[in-house]
Amino acid sequence: MNAETVVTILCGLAILVGVAGTVIPVLPGSILIGAGLLAWAIWGGAGTAGWVVFAVAMVFVVAGIAASAVLTGRKLKEHAIPSRSIAVALVAGVVGMFIIPVVGLFVGFAAGLLLSEFLRTRNIGSATTSSWAALKATGLGMLAEFGLACLAASTWVIGVWVAAANG
Repeated sequence: MNAETVVTILCGLAILVGVAGTVIPVLPGSILIGAGLLAWAIWGGAGTAGWVVFAVAMVFVVAGIAASAVLTGRKLKEHAIPSRSIAVALVAGVVGMFIIPVVGLFVGFAAGLLLSEFLRTRNIGSATTSSWAALKATGLGMLAEFGLACLAASTWVIGVWVAAANG
């Protein structure tokens, strides 16, 4: 096995972890995909094709990051959900991850968000409504970023095939 093959395998693993990281917040996401793409373009031995793949896939990565931020931010502002509630939800999610295996991050995030919104509004009905809106907004942003991360990963896979065929 030569060095370029090892680089390709390691970059593929980094990209795979990055794609998972777009939906599992404790893993690095799109940034890791970008780093894997860059490393493959530099050391993967694909030459010009590697840089073309890097450029095209990075368009998807950047679009995913932007779409996630814009979609989530717009929905949170639309429902007047303060950043403090999201910060509390993130902390509760991290705590939940250690308390409840596998699903604790998601349960903790939702519970922290509901608690923060209840303390802010003093009304369980409006707290539930705003929390549900925030969860949907977060999910929509994650879905957009995940989809675009998958497109970036697919671009890389096609690039690997092309490089191997020309290799």
